[in-house]
Amino acid sequence: MIQPKHFVWRAEVKVGVITLNRPERKNPLTFESYAELRDLFRSLGTQSGIKTVVVTGAGGNFSSGGDVHEIIGPLTRKSMPELLEFTRMTGDLVSAMRHCPQPIIAAVEGVCAGAGALIALFSDLRYAAPSAKVAFLFVRVGLAGCDMGACAMLPRVIGQGRAAELLYTGRSMSAEEGAAWGFFNRVADPVLDISMETARELAAGPTFAHAMTKKMLHQEWNVGLDEAIEMEAQAQAICMQTHDFRRAYEAFAAKTKPLFQGD
Repeated sequence: MIQPKHFVWRAEVKVGVITLNRPERKNPLTFESYAELRDLFRSLGTQSGIKTVVVTGAGGNFSSGGDVHEIIGPLTRKSMPELLEFTRMTGDLVSAMRHCPQPIIAAVEGVCAGAGALIALFSDLRYAAPSAKVAFLFVRVGLAGCDMGACAMLPRVIGQGRAAELLYTGRSMSAEEGAAWGFFNRVADPVLDISMETARELAAGPTFAHAMTKKMLHQEWNVGLDEAIEMEAQAQAICMQTHDFRRAYEAFAAKTKPLFQGD
């Protein structure tokens, strides 16, 4: 796997760690880092050695979103086709996050704004440091709150009314408020430690089954209850054919802990 140029990627056994690494600017995104993140998540389906992914930021902040000088300024000079090419690319990033089979964990500290907030939102689990402040601040720069799937995903996570408030006002949501609203799974300090602990726990689990869970969580938004029940019946029957399912049964019978291998 090629080492990205615009963020840091490392693999710790079965856990991949993405570190947004421009701490002097609170880790803003650029045209290049958007594209590299998209390409990395797209490639993870073929990376059988990586079972979970943690996304974090360097220097005490997660990400301040799109770089004002390297993205927002140039966008004011682009044509409509060029603008649409950019907005579709940013959407492709979060779509790639949803479609990669590995669970993604966001370890959020400090500033988590704009596109940075969307990366956290589209992660499967989100842990916060007490310092975390999340802002969907698109209205603050004269844009709509409907950016990168925010109007679809945020109401599902925290509810329609709460999502509407954040998207209309662009105000910051604290770690405590985010935990109370269900945006964050937990507040912990240091947040990266709990995120890595959870990632290792998931990586040691039945990774094929985790991928199926993620797929069903994504697909069942678009169907009725009866269809969802049938989809889950088929998905579970497939999982019952895996070696991990048999390993779990044999370990239970032997009163030992199963050693999952992801097949």
